[in-house]
Amino acid sequence: MRANSGSLDKAVLIAGPTASGKSALALGLAQRTGGVVINTDSMQVYRDLRIITARPTENEEALVPHRLYGHVDASVNFSAGAWIADAAKALADARTQGRQPIFIGGSGLYFKALTRGLSAVPPIPAAVREGVRARLEQDGVEALHAELAQRDPVSAERLKPRDRTRIARALEVVEATGRPLPDWHRDGLPPLLPPGEFSALFLAPQRDELYARIDARFDAMLAAGALEEVEALAARKLDPLLPAMKAHGVPALMRHLKGEISRGEAAEIGRADTRHYAKRQFTWFRHQLPEFAWVAPEAATPWFVG
Repeated sequence: MRANSGSLDKAVLIAGPTASGKSALALGLAQRTGGVVINTDSMQVYRDLRIITARPTENEEALVPHRLYGHVDASVNFSAGAWIADAAKALADARTQGRQPIFIGGSGLYFKALTRGLSAVPPIPAAVREGVRARLEQDGVEALHAELAQRDPVSAERLKPRDRTRIARALEVVEATGRPLPDWHRDGLPPLLPPGEFSALFLAPQRDELYARIDARFDAMLAAGALEEVEALAARKLDPLLPAMKAHGVPALMRHLKGEISRGEAAEIGRADTRHYAKRQFTWFRHQLPEFAWVAPEAATPWFVG
């Protein structure tokens, strides 16, 4: 499957591991077609984290329209469901303006929601979420997993007993809705982009080259002010379970700011975490979204016009 830069009726989906060159590719395509770049990365939505998440620079954003970048506060527990609602509006706006929509990012769940649909879980009231989180801190994750086994045994069996975030999420859903997560997953929402309405590629660099780029980019982030960015986030004293607080590099740099580890140790943890994430991205897309064509970065531009 190839994308043709003249086929503006079809959306273009550009996925790939972190540091694979997705943003530059999307920017170049948008400049050629007059397209709009739509963020499909779960961390680049946060306005507090421009540097540490490698968001496009202000100069890059000024070259072509960019949507859904930095539009969410770090205090928000942003979800795939919230993103798909925003993406629907961005897609409709692009079509109204006659611009080619170019979805670009590394979040597999977002791309799966875009092309396969998503469970219809309603928003969780803040009081429910805060109550579950308070019990998590007071009673511990094992107690909540045991409770989940009683209220939603299917999810409890599927989740690791110490997976704090997902156990809390499953309990929030059953407590707020009276229905377990598997029920909501079964009764899902339709995809925004059904088959035939998009062309999709996955940038697949050589692993050694990619890991070297990840390491170099993390060092460049630190030089550009990533530590100061994380320090400003830490000063807000937000819930450590919030997604923004777990962006790659953030927990380690926060430990450094507390004096627990050196800056060098924090940087090495951040680099290693990012390399491990990239490895998981390869695996996830290979198994979950086989319709994406795998392309070496140097062959990606001809892929769009051949």
